[in-house]
Amino acid sequence: MICRTDIANLKTDILDKVGQKIIVKGSLGRSKIFEKEATIEKAYPNIFVVKYEENDRNVTYSYTDVLTRTVEVEVFDGDSYSPLIPQAVESKKKKEIL
Repeated sequence: MICRTDIANLKTDILDKVGQKIIVKGSLGRSKIFEKEATIEKAYPNIFVVKYEENDRNVTYSYTDVLTRTVEVEVFDGDSYSPLIPQAVESKKKKEIL
């Protein structure tokens, strides 16, 4: 479940990274995936704007798109790209038999 603090933390992270290069990954449906290089242009209260390098086009994404992993964002830190949000660790719960 997404909490308000998760969204607030992501907003500040993205606001700090305005102007940095990123890689945006997402799904186009029917097993089609896209991966494009972009730059974070602006951050607003509910969305952030990304400018794709290949076609010089602006696209907006919501913070919940990133938190729900509809879109994955990797940030360039000078040497390599690292995920903006770390991969989720799945835990398996065992059912107890009574």
